[in-house]
Amino acid sequence: MRLLLVEDNEALADGLLAILRGSGYAVDAVGDGASALAAITAEAFDLVVLDLNLPEMDGLEVLKAIRGRQNRTAILVLTARGAPEERVRGLDLGADDYLTKPFDVSELEARIRVLLRRQAGLRASTIVCGAVTFDLVSRAFSAAGVPLDIPARERAVLETLFLRAGKVVSKEAIMQSLIGFDEDLSLNAIEQYISRLRRRLAPHGLTVKTARGIGYYVDRAFDGRAE
Repeated sequence: MRLLLVEDNEALADGLLAILRGSGYAVDAVGDGASALAAITAEAFDLVVLDLNLPEMDGLEVLKAIRGRQNRTAILVLTARGAPEERVRGLDLGADDYLTKPFDVSELEARIRVLLRRQAGLRASTIVCGAVTFDLVSRAFSAAGVPLDIPARERAVLETLFLRAGKVVSKEAIMQSLIGFDEDLSLNAIEQYISRLRRRLAPHGLTVKTARGIGYYVDRAFDGRAE
């Protein structure tokens, strides 16, 4: 999943980048509102973590501009401005959640997981495809209760497919979910990841299917559990 971090405090931004990338997210970071709008216009993100105290262009202005473009990307406001009127204004302008500084990193990550799950239209904490289960809290895959050891890039591809289970995901969308501004990834690399995943998942009865000329998908398994 690809996130955009909008934070002008370099030390905090660097720390959050390390934490979120360490959790397996593809994260880009910018330090001002104009750069944030440019990034959101040029690229597709699953979630934006938005500070309000930004140079030149206030974060609320950025939020208003994003929603004014009918962009429904999930937005988590992360700011020291915690007065009730600020929170109300941010939520009224279209923020999906609001977390004040100082904050606990585990709470930030939990809120990100909730918003990504909501964006994907999910209410359960697990997704089951074939005999493979994806736990949205630990972001780990397992089969018959046994954890699957999948390399980071392949795991990120599989996560993207699971979060959109039953829907075709284009190569371009998969690629966008993996890369940051400073990374170079080709469509051929996506094909290689898919090929490796097919070999890893075949013993567990799960197939990554091809929609020729469009992309890839996995079928969701419905096992009667509450969604």
